[in-house]
Formats: sequence, structure tokens, C-alpha cells
Amino acid sequence: MSEASEALQKIARGTGIVFAGTVISMFFGFLSRAVIARYFSTAEYGVFNLALTVLSIALVLATLGFQNGLPREVAFYREKKPSRVRDLISTALVIVAVNSFAIMMLLIFGSGLIAQVFNEERLVYSLKVMAFALPFSALISVMISISRGFGRVREKVYFQNVVYPVIWLVLVISLALLDLPFASLFWAYVIAQFLTFLTLIFETYRIELFGFRPSLDAGLGRKLVAFSLPLMFVGILNFLMTWTDTLMLGYYKGSEVVGLYNAATPLAKLIPTFLNSAAVIYSPIVTSLYAQGKMVEMKRVYQVLTKWVFLLTLPLFALMFLFPEATISFIFGEKYVSAALALQVLSLGFMFHTFLGLNGMTLIVIGKPKLNMIGDTFAVVSNIALNLALIPSYGMVGAAVATAVSYFIANVFRSYWLYRMTGIHPFSWSYVKPLAIGFVLLGAIKWLSPNVPNIWYAFLVLLVFMGVYAVLVLLSRSIDKEDIELLLAVEKKLGIDLGVIKRFLKRFV
Repeated sequence: MSEASEALQKIARGTGIVFAGTVISMFFGFLSRAVIARYFSTAEYGVFNLALTVLSIALVLATLGFQNGLPREVAFYREKKPSRVRDLISTALVIVAVNSFAIMMLLIFGSGLIAQVFNEERLVYSLKVMAFALPFSALISVMISISRGFGRVREKVYFQNVVYPVIWLVLVISLALLDLPFASLFWAYVIAQFLTFLTLIFETYRIELFGFRPSLDAGLGRKLVAFSLPLMFVGILNFLMTWTDTLMLGYYKGSEVVGLYNAATPLAKLIPTFLNSAAVIYSPIVTSLYAQGKMVEMKRVYQVLTKWVFLLTLPLFALMFLFPEATISFIFGEKYVSAALALQVLSLGFMFHTFLGLNGMTLIVIGKPKLNMIGDTFAVVSNIALNLALIPSYGMVGAAVATAVSYFIANVFRSYWLYRMTGIHPFSWSYVKPLAIGFVLLGAIKWLSPNVPNIWYAFLVLLVFMGVYAVLVLLSRSIDKEDIELLLAVEKKLGIDLGVIKRFLKRFV
């Protein structure tokens, strides 16, 4: 088996685990929010979300981009300088601990000023309490990033996707059952983060994942900060991308339009779920190939993985693009159907982001994180400019166009520089053919099928679409040997005989 196939199989296993964890986290997160929204008033729910938003920005600043830079750096040092890995880990943890404590103090003493910005007095107490969770959140994030550098995803899934959401849900339900006041919600948040941190530390030491001694290597620290700082700015830029549409829609069109638009955006953001799941384990595995100078294998991994992600994402995209009315009506109700066109436009933007693959993550792997920052800066500037131009006349559809175009600009920029510097691109023939077949079929169904609000009709059409699509992909001989090798690995893992399927697929390789 080739190194590319081995890497792909590791990524596939990690992606499956992360995807399952993401679904679990979303489920428990939804339940927690539902309990909070029902038990407390609308205004109190708004205060909690404001405090959570401020804390999210503080977390980006506290971690200095380490959560995205460390998986690559740990994997790179393990390959090139294994004796320095422990120093790298210790330095990263010390820097984040000190930085998060400093920002915690700024939040506590600056809570009054922040509350004035949002014109919400209750935010003062909320931030003073929730600030105590910041060091725990930051260290959890960094420790999980370190574990990713060792090619592991279990710590992320177990602690970020399962342990924390379960603890948080139990505490929230307890508050409701005990009829505790609103202020107790913020203490519960701190306790949930603290307990998650304790369990993660215990597990890290139990399995002896990495040794830690409090030490700070100034040289390593400077290199790590220089590498990761652009990724911190990327996090800030992504935050701006997320909230610009909502804030500007609220300014120009009012809260009702904001509510409608925010029925479309969370649905469209589900489209890159498989891509984001693959990104968790992609960096350390591909970094190992890069450190060994195996660019041919890197390119092959990128191309085959991008094809897999596209094929997994296509059904969800097809549902939202072909039947936006049915999708929104089924999940949010009839009163949100007017956001259907915005969902269509947003789904195109997020699908374009998906079918070009992990271009930004690969730029991090090759040591060029600044290109991500530059590309996302272009995207944010274009997003603001297009929102200014389009929202007054076109409302939420204009906001959706602005977001879709911004994602297009960022991804074209990243893919261009990735190809220019490494020759890596996603477009092998076994990927181009499924792309072309998929888009032709989507266009044909969109032309032939009327817009209906019935989700069951949409599912039926989608089932037929995927059946015809699968047949045409097989006939176009778009099956790679890596696809067969992955099937063999699944067969071995599950202990079942897939002989008939293997013999059938081999005819189309």
C-alpha cells in the first residue's frame, strides 16, 4: 500500500470519529440552548449570548492562533527535531496560560466599558464571572491541538464534543429544576469549563500522551508566536465574516429580516461539516509527508480526499440548493420560507468552499499561514463593501451574495497560491468527472422540478438523483485505487466480507 493510501485511511478514520463527535456536540448544544431559551427570558437569553460572543473573541486572542498552528508544529518537530517536542509543548502551554490570565483580568476590569458599548448593564456581572472560564477554555483548546499534532482526534471528540456538552447540559437542566436565578447560569459555565479541564488533564497524564514541565524556551516561543499569530488574525477575520451580515442587516432592514436570514445561515454552514471534520486530522498527517519532502504523495492525498469530501457533501448541498423552501419550512416553519433564495445563494458559496478542498490548511502545512490571513482580509473587505452596496436594495439576498462572493475570493486566492508554490490542486480526472456529472444533473433537476414546500417529495427526488449520479460516476470510471484500498480497510476493520462489492467496483477502476 502506498504512503498516500495509508495517509488517506488515517484521515478517513479520524474524519469519521470527528464527524460523529460533531453530531453529538450539536445535539447536546441544541438541547442546552433550548433549555436556556425556555427557562430564562428573551432579554436574559440575549445577555448570555452577548457574553458568550465577547468570550469567544477573548478566546481567539488568548490562544494566539496556537489551536491551528500547534498541530502542524508538533507534527513537524516530531519528524525533524523530536528532542525539542517536549520543550515546544511546555512553551506553548506556559505562553497561553499567562496570556489567557492577562486577558481574563482585562475582561474583569473592562467589563463596564464593554457593557457600555452594547448598552447592556447586566453584561458587567456576566463578563466578570465568565472571564474566570477563559484560562480553562484556552488551555483545553491548546492541549487538544497538541494531541492533534500526535495524530489523535479522540481528545477533541471525547472532551470538546462529548464531556463538555454533557456537563453543560446537566448543569443547565439543574438550574432550571432548582429554579436558580439568572446569575447562576454564568457560574455554571465556569464550572463546566473547569471540570472539562480537570478531566482532560487526568486523561492526558493517564495515557502519558505528552510530558509537561513548566518551562519557557524563548527561541521556540518567538517562532511559535510568529507562525501562529497570522492564524489568530484569521480567527478574528472569520468572526467578522460571521457577524458582518447580521449586524448590517440589522442596521439597514431591522430585526425581523435578521431573524429570517438567521434561518438560512446555520443551514448553509452545515455544508462544510465533512470538510471541517477532515481538517482536524489532516494537518499532522500531511505535515509528516511535507517534512519528508514527499510532495507527490501530498498532492495525491489532497486530490483523493477532496473527491471524498465532495461526494459526501453533495446530497446535503443538493437538498438545500434544489429545495430551499422545503428545507427551511421543515426545520423552522412556514414563516421563514422567504429566506429560501438566501439559502440557495449561501449554499453555493459554502459548496464552492468545499469542493476546492483544504487549501487553507495545506498552506499552514507548508509554513505559509500569512497567505490565509491575506486571503481572508480580502474576503472581509469585499464582504463589507458588497453588503454596503447590496443590502439596502436586496436585503438578505444581497447579504447572502456578499458572503458567497467573499468565500469565492478567499478560496480562489488560497488555491492559486497553493498551486503556485507546490503544484497541488484538487482537479484529477477522477474528480472532474463526478463534478461535471453532479452539476449537470443538478441543473437538469432544477429546471425540470418545481419548487415545492414538501420535504418528502424533496427526499424522493434526492434519492433518485443520488441513484442516477452513482451509476453515472461508475460508468465514467471515476473510481481510484485508493477508493478500493479504503474499502479493503473497512472490510478488515469490520470483519465482514465485501467480496461482491469489491469485484463490482474493480470493473470500474
